[in-house]
Formats: sequence, C-alpha cells, structure tokens
Amino acid sequence: MTDQITNRVQANELNRGQPRVAADAFVLAGRPLLPGVRLADTSRFGDDVWHLKHAQVQRQQSSLVMNFEQTPERFRQTAKETVYTLMVGDLPPGCESIRAIVTIRGYWAGLQTVLVWMAGSGIPAVSAITSADVEAFARHTDGLRISQDSRDAYHRALRLLWLCRTKISDPLAFDPAVVVAGLQQGKSRSVTRRTRENATDRIPEQVLSPYLVWALRWINDFADDVIDAHDEWRQLNRWASPSRRRRGQKHVGRHQVGRLVGRVLNRYRAEGRPLPGWQGEVNLSHLARESRVERTSLGDGTPSGSMIREAAAELGIADATYLRTPVRGLLDGEPWRGPIEYTEVEHLTRMLQAACYIVISFLSGMRDSEVKHIKRGCVTVWRDEDGHIVRRRLTSLAFKGESEETGVEATWIVNASAQRAVEVLERLQPARRRSLFALLPPSRAYIGQGEKNEARTTSATNADMVAFGKWINAYCHQTGRDETVPLVNKQDWKITTSQFRRTLAWFIARRPGGVIAGALQFRHLRVQMFEGYAGTSDSGFRDEVEAEDAIARGEKLGDLIISHEFHSLRGPAAGEAESRLAEFERNIQFHGKVFNDEKRLRRHMNRYDPHIYPGEYVTCVHNPDRALCRPSDGAEGPSLPDCQPLRCRNVALTSDNIARMREALAAYGHKLAQGEHLAPLIRHRLETRRQEIADFLATTAGTGDHRD
Repeated sequence: MTDQITNRVQANELNRGQPRVAADAFVLAGRPLLPGVRLADTSRFGDDVWHLKHAQVQRQQSSLVMNFEQTPERFRQTAKETVYTLMVGDLPPGCESIRAIVTIRGYWAGLQTVLVWMAGSGIPAVSAITSADVEAFARHTDGLRISQDSRDAYHRALRLLWLCRTKISDPLAFDPAVVVAGLQQGKSRSVTRRTRENATDRIPEQVLSPYLVWALRWINDFADDVIDAHDEWRQLNRWASPSRRRRGQKHVGRHQVGRLVGRVLNRYRAEGRPLPGWQGEVNLSHLARESRVERTSLGDGTPSGSMIREAAAELGIADATYLRTPVRGLLDGEPWRGPIEYTEVEHLTRMLQAACYIVISFLSGMRDSEVKHIKRGCVTVWRDEDGHIVRRRLTSLAFKGESEETGVEATWIVNASAQRAVEVLERLQPARRRSLFALLPPSRAYIGQGEKNEARTTSATNADMVAFGKWINAYCHQTGRDETVPLVNKQDWKITTSQFRRTLAWFIARRPGGVIAGALQFRHLRVQMFEGYAGTSDSGFRDEVEAEDAIARGEKLGDLIISHEFHSLRGPAAGEAESRLAEFERNIQFHGKVFNDEKRLRRHMNRYDPHIYPGEYVTCVHNPDRALCRPSDGAEGPSLPDCQPLRCRNVALTSDNIARMREALAAYGHKLAQGEHLAPLIRHRLETRRQEIADFLATTAGTGDHRD
C-alpha cells in the first residue's frame, strides 16, 4: 500500500514548526455577525474554546462551540490552523465546498476523533503519520458500530491535514485518500460508493395521517381556546413575583392590598367559582397575580389572609388553578376538553406551535431553516378581479445552495391550511415579536433569551414532534378515540423536521388516498408549489419529487412486467410499449420478483427509463414529437391530467385502464338516462362524448388486437 502513495510533501522543509496564525487573529473575521455583535468580542485563534454563535445567522441552529482543550496537545496547533483555514475562507483546492459554520463544525468533530486515536497510537506528530497508520485507523473504524457515512466522514476529516498542507505548520505528508481507496477496492460497491441520494427517512403514512389530522384540528378547532388562554396567562404572569422583580415594581400599600384582594374575591363570589387550588390548599400565588399584589401580602397573619380564609369557607377550593377562558372549541359537537389550568398553558402553546410547524412544513416543502425564518406578515394573497383568491405567497429566507450566508429572500406558494397556520402563529406570538417560531412567553427559556429569541432550535422542534405524538395518544386514550399514532416495527416512530419535505415529495409522486389526499389535493398543490421557490433548481424540491415519481413509475412498470400484462396491452402505442418494457426487463432483470430496492430502482430508472407513464385511464408511451398534452421538447414528460386519449398516438391501455374507461362510459349513460332534465346542448355534448369513448373502446379493446 505504501508504494502506491505519490505526491508526498516534505513537511519538515515546508512548514514544520512555523506557526501559521497569530494568536490574536479573529476566528470569525470576514463572516457576517449577528446584530449588535462586535468582532472585538468574538473568539481569537489563541483561545482554546471558539464560540461560533456570534456568526450563526440561521436562527434555528443551536449555539456551537469548538473546544480544542479536548484535542491532544501535540496536535492542537495543527488542528486549530486547519479549522481556522476553513473558518476564514482561505480555502485550498479540494475544500471549496466547506464554507458553512455547521459544516466546518462537523469536520472539526471528525478531526478530533482522528487525532485522539492517533495520539492513543503513540504517533508524535501529524507529519509522522504513515500509510500503515491510516490503514490501522480504517480497520479501527470498520470495527465500530457506525454507519459507512460516519466512517467516510472520519476519512474526509483526516484528509484535511493533506488538503490544507500549505496552510498548517505540521501537515500530513501524503494524500490518505489513496490509501483508503486501495483498502476499499475489495469491498462491495454498495458499501464504498458515495451517492447523492436522499437518505432521509420518509414518515410512514399510518404515522403521518394522525399527525396531520390532529395538527389541522389544532389550528382550525382548538387554536382560539389556546390563544385566549395564552392571552389571559400573559396578563396574569405580568404580576407574578419574578416579573415584578424584573421591572422593579414597587410594593403595594397595606390598605390598597385589602381593597385589591377584596375586589378579586367578590368576583369569585359573583361567578360562584371556588377559589383556585393547589395541592388541596388555596393557591395564594395565583390570587396574588389576580390582585396584582405581592404573595407575601397574603400570609395567614395579614388582613387579606383572613379575607381569603372566609371566602374559601364560603366558596370552596377548586382541585386546580383554572383560567377563566371558556373552552369553545368542539370535536364531534362536544367541547374538546375541560377548563384550562394556568400551568397547562406552556404545554398547550407549545403543542399549538408544533401543529403550525407540521402544517406549514408538510404543505409547503420548506426546509426547517426556511420555516424558522418566517416572520409576521409573510403571507400575501393575490386575488383576481372578482376577489377570488388565486395564489397565497409565503416569503422567507432560503439558505441551502445559496451564495449568501445570511440567506436570500424566496417565495413559496402555499394553500389555505398553511396560511391559517401562519395566522395562528401571528396571534400566538406577542405583537412586538416578528419571528413566528420564536420561543413563546410561557417557555422556561423565554426570559433568558431576551432579544436573542428568534426561533426554536431544530432539536427543540424535534422534541416537540415527539411530544405532539404523545399528546395524540394520551388524548385518544382518555377520550376513547381510535386515532392514535401506531407503532412501526413495534417501536415509536421518531419524527424529525427533515422528514416532512421528503415525505411530501413521496406523497405528491404517488397520490395515495385517505385523509392526506384530502389535505393535499395533489395535482393542485403540485402545480402551485412549483410556481414558487419549491419549483426552482436552487430549492431542489422539484428534483426530489421527480425522483420519487421515477421510483413510483418504476414500481408500476415492474408490476406490468411481473404480471406479463404488457403482452396484452391495447391501443395505438401498445406495440411500442411492449418493445420498451421488454428492453426494460432485460436491463433490470426482475426475474419474476417484486423490485423493492428503491435506491437500485432509482439508478436503473435514471439509466434505462422506458418513458412509459401509467395513468388512471391511459398508459402513456411518451414520444414528445406526437404528444398532444404538452407540445415541447419532452424534457418534462407528459401531463397525464391533460391527456387527450381519444386522439393521441402515444396511448396504450392496460386492463385497469380499460375498466376505468368502461366505468366512464357507464357514467355518461347514466347521465343521459335523465335526459328530460338536460338542456339540449348539454345532452348533445354528452352523447357525442359517450359515442367517442364507445368507438375508441371498440377499436382498441375489442376482441381483436387493434394495434397500429
């Protein structure tokens, strides 16, 4: 293996022992900083802990640090020089794509692992690493219970010490990729091949369905109750002891305390409500909030304390501290829950925000970073001259693949449910808060975030998704509803923010039935979405949908081949379809088995696509030069909803297509049977259409084989 290594550098002569970066150099120099942050207050090269949060412009990201105290001392200077090279954008060949802070942080973590192992193996310096050491490290990672992607990440991190060799004081003397490639020659292609395929899990339909159904109920039926409760909570919380202390509220005089408490107690008497309870006693803290006085003013030895004891004896004590907000939301004609407790508001508002996230993310195709940057007023509505809504546009920032670190403004076309979710968030957030996915006031971290409160982190939202599923199951158990989130392979499915986009692409491509179909209105949603940013090459969402389209189409073609139905196709393009499918079968080699390897099927469809598109009424054997649905160069394939099957020469019919055609023929006959109720022009059109279908079926689906 050592003999294969070429292009060595002599580290001792090139850089060895010469520090490359001044200790006071700013790590974040040249990067956009958050508002109010001065470069002078950020981390310097000489620091052993680099804080990156000051340049993390994406609000949903957790604050990142790079702690070089964990790096073996003998490698620390070199590790810092390597990462600094990436941070300041002084990128050598091979590192051009390593720009984002999150990406660099990932490389740093991998480099830490590599250097810790090297130190444990007794290697004194980076320049002393040999090909045998690289081979030993590769065998070490092979023995770990980690994915191949993780192993590849370690090897890429190690290679930085070669790629950055002109920038660091102790570089690697050879390219380790040559060694790793040699080791992988004997491995299977499936293990070593690095692909760009989307490895994100798709949410199973049986899991997504209850999530989406309940999320829509939250924003449509429950939201008003939660928002009203939140408004009441905020008014009360202003007078809680911590809030009073933060704004330096003066103590209320003794005589005024009695008057304020008496007013609150009289309100309880007028309403016939028991006093708020906590663990069987009167909740004095809540009465203090309602009276806008200090909790210490309501002790047993105070006049107000005596008033409270008298009222408790008269009215009783509730089993909890309930808000006055009435519950008006209905589920199947009944209130969806009982009175809301003061302490429940944090959880309820978090669940409502999570429901809004589910609806917006799934129905827009936006990434987590894009959803987290939506702001108040982000939705605009375009109406036609009659006032009917034509399009709803949602504006946010896009980051992935963009040249600007701070993101570029982009617009997505969304439906009414996504617009409703945005409107709910606008009511839920305090009026002065522009960011709609910022932490909410009941959150424990809300006060500590202050003006930095821009968005919940990705990890926090992932936790909210889990909590939302648990709420669904708990609620269904309590109310006897059969709408729970089921187990998948006897385990809870862990939904993450990245799964919604992949799942939407799958559903648009396959268009299954059920509740999700009603929420999506597949064709309408696809057309609208592709008009906005989701349809651009920068977004990448169109590519994901088209990849899922290809897989779904490949599966249907596989069914035709396995069932041998392609030998009995009818219609003007039946012969060409049979020829193409036979060639497809030779390339794919189904061998009479269902093809259930999606990645392999995707590769084969990219390479051997027969350009046959199974539809409900017809199967299109696409030839762009004779297509009537979409006269063009054919790059986008046919538009089956716009198919003109009675005239197009690209049409072939399966037995299912013929059955649906005959159902359509029967439907026309049923309408014509009610002839006395039809206007003459409409009757004429129906008769003409029915006769066209009948003639088409007689020609293509008769006893003979009518192929052209």
